[in-house]
Amino acid sequence: MLRALSRPAVKLVERYLPDPYIFVLLLTIIAAAAAIAIERQSPMAVLTYWGDGFWNLLTFSMQMLLVLVTGFMLASSPPVKRLLQSLAGLANNAGAAILLVTLVSLAASWINWGFGLVVGALFAKELARVIRVDYRLLVASAYSGFVVWHGGLAGSVPLTIATDGHFSVEQIGVIGTGETIFSYFNLLIVLALFIAVPLVNRLMLPGEKESVYVDPALLGDDEDRRVRITRPAERLENSMTLALLVGVPGLIYLISYFVGGGGLNLNVVNFMFLFLAIILHRTPQSLLNSLHEGIKGGAGIVIQFPFYAGIMAIMIQSGLAETMSEAMISFATETSLPFWTFLSAGIVNMFVPSGGGQWAVQAPVVIPAAQALGVDIPRAAMAVAWGDAWTNLLQPFWALPVLGIAGLKAKDIMGFCLIQLFVTGIIISVCLTWL
Repeated sequence: MLRALSRPAVKLVERYLPDPYIFVLLLTIIAAAAAIAIERQSPMAVLTYWGDGFWNLLTFSMQMLLVLVTGFMLASSPPVKRLLQSLAGLANNAGAAILLVTLVSLAASWINWGFGLVVGALFAKELARVIRVDYRLLVASAYSGFVVWHGGLAGSVPLTIATDGHFSVEQIGVIGTGETIFSYFNLLIVLALFIAVPLVNRLMLPGEKESVYVDPALLGDDEDRRVRITRPAERLENSMTLALLVGVPGLIYLISYFVGGGGLNLNVVNFMFLFLAIILHRTPQSLLNSLHEGIKGGAGIVIQFPFYAGIMAIMIQSGLAETMSEAMISFATETSLPFWTFLSAGIVNMFVPSGGGQWAVQAPVVIPAAQALGVDIPRAAMAVAWGDAWTNLLQPFWALPVLGIAGLKAKDIMGFCLIQLFVTGIIISVCLTWL
């Protein structure tokens, strides 16, 4: 049944979903028009919000570009290639490959969202080298595991409200992760998704005639390149000693960081990927060859993230995001507030694809509503978190690193993700409302 449902969804998306760059241009126009029409903002005011906020994600843009590049360099090192090949050997047919890549992505994304995006995409490429499987669904399966990130160890909403001195501490105090990430209802959502998401992906597997395969030769060259050294400078470029002198201190710093109680964040993940890659590539030249190959997929991140920063500025500065949130929960009851909060967060996420930024927008609306209706604050906060994660299955913003690594376009995978959007939406909303 799901295979039959996925066919029209895939065809619909392939036909009508534009390139993510076109998508972000359309979202910019829609956000600006809505701010003018709904919030009664002047065109010049909206233009000012947009222009002033256009570069607000520069740090994050560089972090995301490094997620792609450092992850690619690590995965292209000989030891990691062999490890991925061994893991890929656990799958002996197309169905097993879909299940395996989904489970790996779910687990990695629950640990850290940046880690999950890279690991899932790289593992999908390795599976495609050894298993004849629909490449679109394989990459979509890798991306679909990302849906659990905000209920995991790196969830920005639960970590924010667990931090002393957070912006809403006077209203709700400090709420530990035992009430959010490790609460029974959140763990049940995660468990349900670990079961449902792989099964749905497997059931969408197209038949032989409908499948789209990829030539393994196009996924990268697995052969070691022997370098003939003819110049003194090339001795440095191919020096294992130089790589170790830089790489080993980097790993020593990481060990000290984790022993001292440090946790995973995007900078730490990128640092770990980079210095492991430096060591495992053995020579600077090998690392640079991998860098030149991996950077090709980063064009979408470079050009699109500033536009999303501009959209976020319009949504927040004009008051549009707050108005949308208020409208969605205005008729909620004690029982239904988590559901309407979840739904409103999913809609806002299409324009404000940032977990922390979205909580800053919705907390002033959600917290008073939850307090007035007697709704558990941790549950309301996690409803925002899950809504933010949920519509990433439709929003191509977060798929850009995956698409860059896999060499696909958004239209190739979003049809399958659309089916997951409906299935996971039902599971999450039911668990938030009645568990």
